Amino acid sequence: MTPRRAANPPYKLPPTIFDARCKACWFTAGLLVLVVASFWSLDLQWAQFFSADAAHGMARFMGEFFPPDLSLPFVRQVLLATWETLAMSALGTVLAGAGGLLLALPASRLHVQDPSRARAPTRLLLNALRSVPELVWATLLLIAAGLGPFAGTLALAVHTTGVLGRLFAEAIENAPAGPGAALRTQGARTGQVFLYATLPQVLPQLMSYTLYRWENNIRAAAVLGVVGAGGLGQLLVFHMGLFHMDKTATILIAMLVLVGCVDAFSYFLRRLMTR
Repeated sequence: MTPRRAANPPYKLPPTIFDARCKACWFTAGLLVLVVASFWSLDLQWAQFFSADAAHGMARFMGEFFPPDLSLPFVRQVLLATWETLAMSALGTVLAGAGGLLLALPASRLHVQDPSRARAPTRLLLNALRSVPELVWATLLLIAAGLGPFAGTLALAVHTTGVLGRLFAEAIENAPAGPGAALRTQGARTGQVFLYATLPQVLPQLMSYTLYRWENNIRAAAVLGVVGAGGLGQLLVFHMGLFHMDKTATILIAMLVLVGCVDAFSYFLRRLMTR
């Protein structure tokens, strides 16, 4: 006897693009409505932006950047400002990493039975720290610290503390609970559980967050000079205000090289930690 063939499965129609019972479909439709409303409400001058006059004016403006000023005295000044920007971002990130870790502990629930009474007020503090942009923090701190890189470093540290504190708290709360529970059953205290169970699990993630914020702080440190916080930003604002476009081009090249080097170094360190 020949084996009996299995009946062909019934033909199933593909799912519809929109289903009235699908919450994700309604959410996507709402986002599309907001995007369309944004285009409709904003006065976007697309015709003027793509006009020949705009292209000609932009080409003429870009031509003023060439050739960049590569004279030795000015290049030495740019290198000093580049080092200042790098030092501001690195020190601000280190301070923020330490402060973020200290605030992440009370801002997280370490285990299910943890009452975590300080969780809500600490998270409110972290929200306040990161809600204020670095430029505003730098403007406020210039009153106390004066002009220069010190105010910029403190501004980066304060804002980044709010960002890293929240990220660190989420990483600590999402860590696997098994190793910590095993130590608590043996009578280990909360600090010992964190140091020997939670921290080793989340440390690569914390380092990755810190390196990523360092990359962002390089860009932020280059902009903080707008308010007189030192570094490449202060040099950029000065020469752009005087329409020294050749010097401005040299500063922009230094910014691009610095950001590229830091991105590559950060990528190398992250790959090294994940091996």
